[in-house]
Amino acid sequence: MVRIILVRHGETTWNLEGRYQGQVDTPLSPRGIEQGKMAAEALRDVPLDYCLASPLSRAQDTCRFIAELHGLPVHSDPRLTEIAHGAWEGIHAEDIEKQYPEEFHLWHTHPENVQMPGGENLEDVRRRVRAAFDDIARDHDGQTVLVAAHDAVNKAILCDILGLGMDHFWQIKQDNACINVIECTNGTWRLVLMNSTVHLGYLVSGIEQKGL
Repeated sequence: MVRIILVRHGETTWNLEGRYQGQVDTPLSPRGIEQGKMAAEALRDVPLDYCLASPLSRAQDTCRFIAELHGLPVHSDPRLTEIAHGAWEGIHAEDIEKQYPEEFHLWHTHPENVQMPGGENLEDVRRRVRAAFDDIARDHDGQTVLVAAHDAVNKAILCDILGLGMDHFWQIKQDNACINVIECTNGTWRLVLMNSTVHLGYLVSGIEQKGL
């Protein structure tokens, strides 16, 4: 069995502003740094064998806060990078809605049918992230692996292991610096914990971010 502790990166200023980040390398906000350190404290006594993150600094830094408490290096996998929003990256949600009204509405009602202008669709994300997780399960049997990634990445893999299509994307929430636990035994995946934020001081955040 492999156990994967999947976390989302801490808050960024673009998260606060409701600006679509995608693959733009935005840094953690001061609050996001604090959230990353709180996630690290929550996992201090959890044995970890390997730490892996998206190459983007917001995920790398969140992972590093945790890895340092275990004396482990942070490895990178580009397959864990956030969804490419293409032309939407760097734009506020309200402006995207004005410029791309039909696509924006479809994104929030039938996300599985949206091809980001100049970017990816959710199936693109699901395929690459699932391949990364299958490699983790193969290469780290008997170990506990920390993975630090992103909102859409986490939602896509959580839907996938539960046997849900990308049409269920919005039915899963991933707060900044949340903790999920996934296990894989002989190719069978199960979800043990999802979107835990108790270590951040609340059971339910009540935060609804406008941009990913």
